[in-house]
Formats: sequence, structure tokens, C-alpha cells
Amino acid sequence: MVAADKTRSFVPLAIAVLTVSDTRSLDEDRSGDTLRDRLTAAGHTLAARAVVPDEVDRIRGQVEAWSRDPAVDVILTTGGTGFTGRDVTPEAIEPLFEKRMDGFSAVFHRISYDKIGTSTLQSRATAGVVNATYVFVLPGSPGACRDAWDGILAAQLDYRHRPCNFVEIMPRLDEHLRRGASIEV
Repeated sequence: MVAADKTRSFVPLAIAVLTVSDTRSLDEDRSGDTLRDRLTAAGHTLAARAVVPDEVDRIRGQVEAWSRDPAVDVILTTGGTGFTGRDVTPEAIEPLFEKRMDGFSAVFHRISYDKIGTSTLQSRATAGVVNATYVFVLPGSPGACRDAWDGILAAQLDYRHRPCNFVEIMPRLDEHLRRGASIEV
């Protein structure tokens, strides 16, 4: 049964928010604002925030930089997950994944389906681990950001969430890097 373990203390995380858009600035970024407001209301810290254009190198460069920054625990991106020619966020980030989180996309689409029906098929939301940092690639609408945060991330980024959560395994995400060993398949 899903529940909060009241014997555990909340562990605030440092979360960076990246908006991918050719047309938005920080002043006009409602999706980034939605994520910022929700993560800070939950008790986490906004570690960094930026807007980059729909360009693979710019997206990848920002995600790589934040993933190597010890002051960033989690990266949330919003935008660029559709099917138009400029939507390249998954192409930019997925090659960086050390581990892919297929369940995130499945659960996101299940939640989204309840709200927008088959239109959820137009999103390529994805997630994984880059340099021992969680990266969640979300659609660019405020509604999709709310759905992802409220339906998945709020619980999974809360150490008190039971039976398990992402926070409790964070110290072990880089085990393969610390040992200097490669992952064998």
C-alpha cells in the first residue's frame, strides 16, 4: 500500500528546471513556473533554471553541465517532446542515459490519458539517469507539468514515500562509476 512513512524526515533535493523553446523566455515560461512553484511548495530547492532553444547541442550541453554539478540532484526539462520538426528534446537527452526509466513514460501516459485521452500519444515524455542524476523529460504544457509532478514526481522525490522512492537510492546511482567498472550485459 502506498503511504508516507511518518518516521522518516523529508529530504529536500536541489532540482534544476530546463525549458526547451524557440519562443519563450523566462518571463513567459508558464511550464517552468509550474514546475518551480510545485517543487518549492513541496520543500525542494530550485537549483538552477534556464531556457534553451530547440537545438540538440544546446539542450544536451545544459543537461550534461547540470548532471555534472554536485549542487544538482534532479533535472526536469519541459518542452520539445512532440512530433514537429523542432521537437528534439528526447533525441538530445536519451543518448546520455546510463539507465532508462521506461516506467516513467508508461505511468505519465496513463495519468495523461485520464485527462486528455488519446492526445497523450503526441508526447514522447521520457526519463533516465545521466551522470548519477535523475532527468525527467516532460511535455511543454503547464497541464502536463502539473500531471507529471502531482501524479509521479511529488511522491517519488519524497524520501518518506513508501514502499520505495527515488531519493533512497540516489547514493547508489553512481556505483558503477565509483568502482571504475563498466556495466556488463
